[in-house]
Amino acid sequence: MTPRLASDVLVRALRDKAQAEGGFATVLSKGDAQAGSVLLVLAERGVRRSAMERLLDPDGNYRWRTVGEEAANPESIEKFLSSRQKFDPDLWILELDIASAERFAAEMTAFD
Repeated sequence: MTPRLASDVLVRALRDKAQAEGGFATVLSKGDAQAGSVLLVLAERGVRRSAMERLLDPDGNYRWRTVGEEAANPESIEKFLSSRQKFDPDLWILELDIASAERFAAEMTAFD
């Protein structure tokens, strides 16, 4: 089983990576510093494209997965985020507005 990185450290690293690539990152919701789930909202030029969450797979390893079909629709993402926050008050939500959200997501999943 892969050791779990503290959530606040992971969020800072993702924020720093996005900013290093010329993007913008903002924490929309702070969760539990140690064990809160992390949900990423990937945007491009202010338009939200998708949402990803770091999930534990059956083998005990963490992987980034696209979540919420409605998250792909910019108009309904607020509803999706709100429902997730109600379900999990320890959830971190980090929005990354970067030049190529799809590439960024692919890079994250490639190194799991």
